This record gives sequence, structure tokens and C-alpha cells, in this order.
Amino acid sequence: MDFLRSGHIDSFTRDNLPPPEQWPQIDLDKAGLSYPQRLNAVTELVDDHVAQGRGARTAIIGDHLVWSYAELAQRINRIANVLTRDLGMLPGNRVLLRAANTPMMVAAYLAVIKAGGVVVATMPMLRAVELVYPIRKARIALALCDHRLLGELETAQAQAPELMRIVAFGVWGCELDTLMAQPGYEHFEPVDTSSDDVCLIGFTSGTTGEPKGTMHFQRDLLVICDAYGAKVLKASPQDRFIGSAPLAFTFGLGGMVLFPFRIGATAVLPDKTGPADLIDAIERHKASVIFTAPTAYRAVLDKLDGRDISSLRICVSAGETLPKPVFDAWLAKTGLPLMDGIGATEMLHIFIAAPREAIRPGSTGLPVPGYEAKIVDDEGGEVPDGTPGRLAVRGPIGCRYLADERQFNYVQNGWNVTGDSYIRDADGYFWYQARSDDMIISSGYNIAGPEVEACLLAHPDVMECGVVAAPCPERGSIVKAYVVLREGVRGDAAMLKTLQDHVKAGIAPYKYPRAIDFVPALPKTASGKLQRFALRRMAQNDG
Repeated sequence: MDFLRSGHIDSFTRDNLPPPEQWPQIDLDKAGLSYPQRLNAVTELVDDHVAQGRGARTAIIGDHLVWSYAELAQRINRIANVLTRDLGMLPGNRVLLRAANTPMMVAAYLAVIKAGGVVVATMPMLRAVELVYPIRKARIALALCDHRLLGELETAQAQAPELMRIVAFGVWGCELDTLMAQPGYEHFEPVDTSSDDVCLIGFTSGTTGEPKGTMHFQRDLLVICDAYGAKVLKASPQDRFIGSAPLAFTFGLGGMVLFPFRIGATAVLPDKTGPADLIDAIERHKASVIFTAPTAYRAVLDKLDGRDISSLRICVSAGETLPKPVFDAWLAKTGLPLMDGIGATEMLHIFIAAPREAIRPGSTGLPVPGYEAKIVDDEGGEVPDGTPGRLAVRGPIGCRYLADERQFNYVQNGWNVTGDSYIRDADGYFWYQARSDDMIISSGYNIAGPEVEACLLAHPDVMECGVVAAPCPERGSIVKAYVVLREGVRGDAAMLKTLQDHVKAGIAPYKYPRAIDFVPALPKTASGKLQRFALRRMAQNDG
């Protein structure tokens, strides 16, 4: 594969891409997509709207502010100037971002990209131990952090010497806000990056203790808009987008930033995104496109009486499987079908979904135009329709892990093999069956069972444990732990709470086991390995 001339001075990301022969097949032509060789995505997502006379259009609505595209562009420019003039960021440097879904988070994200940097966005709920790995893996020297979230990042910095500087933002007096106010910072010429320069590294939740860094190019930010956004979602510039997924998830980045900005629409970013908060924001700001998980739709249903969400016209569900009863209940209550979809951090966003006019309740849908999908067996051979197997997909985007041998597992024979079990029917629709790895998907969050096990095993009273998904009508699945305690320790309600609190303190709180069974022994193979399939069966039966 021929690379274009990079705009990066720091060549770290290009040096750590997998060898081209390990990439999946990536075909822009087949998807009908074409981009210039020299491309900075922020030009097309923001600056072109201003240049073409649309600068007065509303770009972002927050709880206490409204920014036009022209105002957003100026804030992006000010942050880009701070990055390059005051903080010494060079094109290709990685910058860690840590904030909730705030307007400043969006401006900082796009400023890093406009300045030729590489964004590594992290979820606000992550603890220090979870922040250390991406900092060290991506060799991040600079972080921009909401002032309310400094504690865990400063703790992580003590364990990750690569991180040399943390710059806070969010209120007047914070370093970034003060530096942004300097005269002459309102203009910034976008760095001359190539369309295949890496601009973001999205870290997966990981089915082992080490997340995988997925590297995406400048053009990839536009690819998902021009494939799924244009050909399946079919939103308009008059739409207002809202959702609950963190912008550190590429699902949230696409749904609440890239898709609206590509067409000059509006992003609604409320401070809180719980079910009641989403209803409030939809009602107040007349949001018309929503991106969230099935569990959120289920929770919202119970709170709709007497509320006006008639502004909604497009409802996208992803992050976990969409149960047909939730689809049916939402349709009955609102008159709107839920647009199911499956994506992956490796693929940046949704690659199987059906447009509203072609939805089949219970099915994830059809390959997004420009993508191909098939079902394969363990050897990679395609299986007949109606036969369960592993989902494989390819198209204009594909998996490129940051210096990771697991590239061989995800990319096989030119296809991205996602870790999901599916069936394809005779009409080409794809029907979800299960995850085929140790990932637990609960309320739209991906939770790695082995990571929770490692945290539990750090407690002195835990001798052994196994963590799997257990069915839950409200959350889809929950984290369930089977724990063997040290001899003489009682497995009572007090110990259950102690272990739950221990996990909440050690890793992101949403990963804690909502159910714990204390057992005398765990099922194992003859060689002493944990039989996870047996635990999964136990969890299904217990549920």
C-alpha cells in the first residue's frame, strides 16, 4: 500500500501502524467515496460552513450556551494556537482529552485534529489505573482535562512518566481558558495533513487486561458521514442531534459531532444524559435525532407520560443488541421505529443497519452501502444462510491496531472479524446471536470480564473468581461474578457490598458486578483452566 506524504513531524502513529499486508481490504471506490490527498477533516466539518456563508447556523447547544459555526470555529482556532504556540504540540503528537460531553470537549477534540495532532479521548468515569495504559501505550505527553476531572489523571501521571503536562479547562482562571484569550489567536491555518494521516486513536474496552488502540485517518471521519450518515441515517441540516454515549466512544463521536457537523446541523449537548435528563433536553431544545442504547430507550419509555418529545423523527439504537420487545414498545408509544445498528471501535462506527423504510424488527439490518458482510466458521469459510457463525465485514474503513499482535485475530483473509455471532437470512438481513468473546455489554457499555476478575482478585479475601454476563431485562446484561473466598471468610451481604465497593474504587464504577454468587469452587478444564462457557450457562439459568 502506498502511503501519502504525511503532514506529521512526529511519525509515531505511522511508524506503529500494522504492516500493510496485515490490514483488511479497504475499498473507497466500491463505496463511491473519494477524498483529496491533502485533507484536514476539520476544514470540511466546520470551516467550510463558515467560508460558504453558513457561519451563523447553530453548531452546538449546551445547557447554558449556544455556539454558531463561526463561534465554534474561533474557539477551535484559539485552542489550536494554544496547542502549537504555548504547549509545543507538533503535528503527530498524541493529546489525551478528558471531559464529559461538553462544548469545550468538542472544540478541543477538533482543535487537536486541525493542528495535526492525534486525539486520544477518555471517558470521564475511568480511574487512574485505566488511564495509565493508553498514556503509556500511545506515548502521550500532553493532556487537556476538564478541571472537575483532574484527580484521577494526576494520579495516573505519577505512574506514567510519559505524561509531562496536564492543562485544565472549563472555568475562567484555568490555564487553557486563560491562554485562549490571548490576542491574535482567533485565526489558525489548518495543518497540511494527508487523508491517511492518523488523527485519532480509540482505545477499546478490551477482552483482556490491555485495551487495543484503534487508529483512524483524517478521511475516516468523513467516510462514516458519507456512508452510514448519508445513505442510512439520512438526516438534514435542520436536524438537532442528541445522545447519551460519551464522546470518547466513537459511537458518541459520530452520532453527536461528526454526523451533524458534516451536514451543518446542530449538536445538543446537555450536561446530564440520564433518561429523565434526555427527555428534558429533547423537550427544551426540540432535538430530532437521538443516538443511545436500548437500555436508555427502555428507561425513557417509563417517563414519557405527559412529556412532549414530538420533535424526534430519527431514533438510532446501538452499543448493544436491541430486543424486539423494546422496539415494539417504543414504536407503540412514540410511533417511531428504532434504527438498530452494529459498529465497532475498529470500524469507527456503524457498518450494519437498515434505513427506516427497510427495518425488520429484531434484525440488526443490512450492510451499510459500501460495506460487505458475511458469516464465517472458525476456519474463515463462509457458512450457508441461516447458519450461525462469526460476523466478518469489510469496506471503506478497517481495523489498524496500534503496535498490537492482536491485529492477526481481528483481521483474517482481508476481513474484519468482529467477535459477534450472527445469522444472515435469505434476504441478506443480519440477526444477532451473541458475543463470541469475554465482552459483557451492559446498558451500552462494553465491559471486559477479565478486567473485573483482575480487580476482584486484588482483594485479599478473594481466592478465585470468574466474571460473565447475566441476563437483565432493564440493562440487557449485567456483570455477574462467581467468587471463591479465602477460607473462613463468610460470603454474606456485607462481603458482597465490600467487593462491589472494592471494584468501584479500583476501576470505572459502571464495571462493578451487580450480582455476586459465592461458590465453593469454579468449573475448570482438566488442565485447570476456567470454563467460562459453564459460568455463562449458570448465569443464564440463574437469571
